[in-house]
Amino acid sequence: MSVVTHSESTSPAVDLRAYCARIGYSGPLTPTLETLAALQELHPAAIPFEAIDVLLDRGVDLAPAAVDAKLLGARRGGYCYEHNGLFKRVLEAIGFEVEGLIARVNWMAPPDAPLRPPSHMTLRVTIDGEAWMVDVGFGSCIPTAPLRLDSTEPQQTGHEAFRFVPVAGELQLEALIEDEWRTSYRITGAPQLDVDYELPNWYTATHPSSHFRHRLIVTRTTPEARHVLAGRRLTVRAPDGMIERRMLTADEIERELAERFTLPVAPEWRPVIERAAATED
Repeated sequence: MSVVTHSESTSPAVDLRAYCARIGYSGPLTPTLETLAALQELHPAAIPFEAIDVLLDRGVDLAPAAVDAKLLGARRGGYCYEHNGLFKRVLEAIGFEVEGLIARVNWMAPPDAPLRPPSHMTLRVTIDGEAWMVDVGFGSCIPTAPLRLDSTEPQQTGHEAFRFVPVAGELQLEALIEDEWRTSYRITGAPQLDVDYELPNWYTATHPSSHFRHRLIVTRTTPEARHVLAGRRLTVRAPDGMIERRMLTADEIERELAERFTLPVAPEWRPVIERAAATED
């Protein structure tokens, strides 16, 4: 039987110099709201959201060394457990008080849709006694600024406004998109230990019902726009509401992965790209 020897209140260390170089941050490494906001804006612009390893049946290794080798060393992207697991370690190394949370994803689902199991990792950061939610791993609609957890008022970011709505003992995050409040996810339960994400990660990466098993989804959020590739559909949504949509061929998908999403496209990705190009939408 294995024994966890490190404290569950702090995760294994991270190379802050390598992380800051990866996201292009050169500011102070102090546990302030200003530092947190700067990191949260830069992270999704530099490190894309993607789950290509899931489509390749490789699974997703959440060991810190594996995540760092992939997202920092190999300049790949990842999905929520990789992004927010890395971000949690970065924040702890700087000196922030940070806890992992878990949420039920109901993005784009109707209000009466059945509840889904908790499967999304997000974070709570406490600064001077005030709790903020930060998330760098929700793909196409991540908040690009810290959000106060004790407020139900709309909170503006560089892209959409967000708000929290208490629902049945959980805290529902909603985004204002095209003048309509749309649900992102519902935060549920107590803070999570690092090990608590192993089971939902296994489910998300391997279960036949996981949408990551069936569809190419890659996103990158910059101050100028949200860039979303879903199957063969590329959507670019600017903060002012302007939207551009295009359907791509396999060669165009490969080019966008390399250029727009800054990924090191490998030859073994080609079957995944061709399946995406053959989808209906």
